[in-house]
Amino acid sequence: MERIKCLIVGGGPAGYTAAIYAARAALAPVLYEGMEPGGQLTTTTVVENFPGFPEGVDANTLMTGMRTQAQNLGADIRTGTVVAADLSSRPFRLTLEDGNVIEADSLIIATGATAKYLGLPSEQKFRGMGVSACATCDGFFYRKKDVAVVGGGDTACEEATYLSQLCRKVYMIVRRDVLRASVAMQERVLNTPNIEVLWNCNTREVLGDDSGVTGVRLVRSDGAVFDIAVDGFFLAIGHHPQSELFAPWIDTDENGYIVTKAPSSATNVEGVFAAGDVQDPTYRQAVNAAASGCRAALDAEKFLKGVK
Repeated sequence: MERIKCLIVGGGPAGYTAAIYAARAALAPVLYEGMEPGGQLTTTTVVENFPGFPEGVDANTLMTGMRTQAQNLGADIRTGTVVAADLSSRPFRLTLEDGNVIEADSLIIATGATAKYLGLPSEQKFRGMGVSACATCDGFFYRKKDVAVVGGGDTACEEATYLSQLCRKVYMIVRRDVLRASVAMQERVLNTPNIEVLWNCNTREVLGDDSGVTGVRLVRSDGAVFDIAVDGFFLAIGHHPQSELFAPWIDTDENGYIVTKAPSSATNVEGVFAAGDVQDPTYRQAVNAAASGCRAALDAEKFLKGVK
């Protein structure tokens, strides 16, 4: 059975950054990338808000660079998925999809969170071509254009308000006749002139062509079907943290996000740390995930060296 000093699970900005710092600290880190190497960021195109790239950077290029940097520093990055975990005692025991079991003296969980989608085939067809789950990431590309935001909670209102500062028109597609958001967020949306709320509507289909999204087909609760012309379609119906595997041992909040002992990345299990979107329900930005990966590696180093 293989024993690993520092095991990192997850291959996004948090995981790769943790691997970079852990490698520089001579922790001989091993990282399993899981089913989505590069993480959620690879579902977008150009990243314009990551520091150091004045002209922006292709998302896959950015992630490949992080991965290569970690490898060049000595991190062992492996293709594979962890399917079971036993964190009841150290060394921790984790089972891979091929049935192999590995032991780890420390564990950094960087499995991320996935955006919730409506489940429409057309939605998947135009992912990265007008369909996005991050207004902060992709809103800039729709300056002075018309866009739609799906959702009625605080996140949807925040996304719509943010987009209203960039876009000509923002439609909010709300399936009920009320918003679920806080009163303050509701007032902000309803008092923003270029936001129009489409009440009692569900998305039937995202419309588009080879150039990307061109519109959305909606159906009202009374059965009426109509189309709106938009260039961007933003999902704001929540995220799902990939924490289930560790939930029997690791404390999570009501939405499944791993709880860490701020300001550190430590969890309730000694020797287990969490970084990135799996523990961040608020910011969900690549630069923030990378920073938390740095913290997790530094915390793991202190733990392994016996510094409490």
